[in-house]
Amino acid sequence: MTQTLLDQLREMTVVVADTGDIKAIEQVKPQDATTNPSLITAAAQMPQYQSIVDETLQAAREDASNDASTQEIVNLAFKRLAVAFGRKILDIIPGRVSTEVDARLSYDTEGTLATARDLISQYESVGISRERILIKIASTWEGIKAAEILEKEGIHCNLTLLFGLHQAIACAEAGITLISPFVGRILDWYKKDTGRNSYPPAEDPGVLSVTEIFNYYKKFGYTTEVMGASFRNTDELKELAGCDLLTISPKLLAQLDDETGELPQKLSTEDAQKLDIKKISVDKATFDKMHADDRMASDKLAEGIQGFTKALESLEALLTERLAELDGKDVVSHAAEDIFRAYDLDGDGFITREEWMGADAVFDALDIDHDGKITPEEMGAGLGAAFRLVQV
Repeated sequence: MTQTLLDQLREMTVVVADTGDIKAIEQVKPQDATTNPSLITAAAQMPQYQSIVDETLQAAREDASNDASTQEIVNLAFKRLAVAFGRKILDIIPGRVSTEVDARLSYDTEGTLATARDLISQYESVGISRERILIKIASTWEGIKAAEILEKEGIHCNLTLLFGLHQAIACAEAGITLISPFVGRILDWYKKDTGRNSYPPAEDPGVLSVTEIFNYYKKFGYTTEVMGASFRNTDELKELAGCDLLTISPKLLAQLDDETGELPQKLSTEDAQKLDIKKISVDKATFDKMHADDRMASDKLAEGIQGFTKALESLEALLTERLAELDGKDVVSHAAEDIFRAYDLDGDGFITREEWMGADAVFDALDIDHDGKITPEEMGAGLGAAFRLVQV
């Protein structure tokens, strides 16, 4: 029987599905998964997830002091929701779940450490080993230093919002478990910056970035795993065949599964070790200089933190609304509007793919007319269906 491209890819790369809600995860059973702030935000308004949200809010109310304010109760619930979703997902998958640290702590090493330890404590209190958890942290210098400490404590980390070689090297030198470079988002930046509509697959800037990182790691024997993410087309995936892990949307998975032919392995440890690569030691001064010199990485890191922060603020507002509803108060929900404002970074009335920092599968579901932009009307119409998706 002729193998599909997906079958061949699985033989050389761990394929992680970027797929649906908890019920969909039950069907697909990916190896690893990650909770997603966008999913949790929407879950506050969705019947199928309402019990998780409500139970978390009620438990937070019971555990808070008698004179705790609504904001204090919401803050406590906010810290527990990602773990609540993570626990549900870990009941399904065999591997690891990534749980994110508050993006507002991206430049706060001590705050990141405290939050990560609290997340692990919550998981372990219900019998879930820290070996099954990846703490997801933004790839700032402060975040990487926090992750370095956590790794020494046996708390494994997934460094996200990674766009530059300097970030990747710093992560490797810190002994980080896994990094998630965003292939498609790098391509988005270059297309916008250069005015080009497309790049040949082998010249795709996102592909070149991940290839450079992979080869550097394998050349010098680093054990940090590279998980390419945020793909725009199957050509990018073909060019990265052999990468440690690739997380792929349902749409692209289906395309790979429908296509046959030979899929050559493009990345390998053996080939990387033959390359002439200069080793770079990245201290803070080097990191800062390389980051300042890399406009793309600087722009995308700052934009990502801003986007995540706005999404988290929307989540807190939604939890406040839901807590009021549980108290029997009449509340008009503004879920779609709040989420839209969180991602419309330039306030121009629509969300482009480069502004969107949630799962790519969610963007595709919300972009009803497939014009590469999400309007407020599309956000409102698609909220219930689209946010059943979670990046995994």
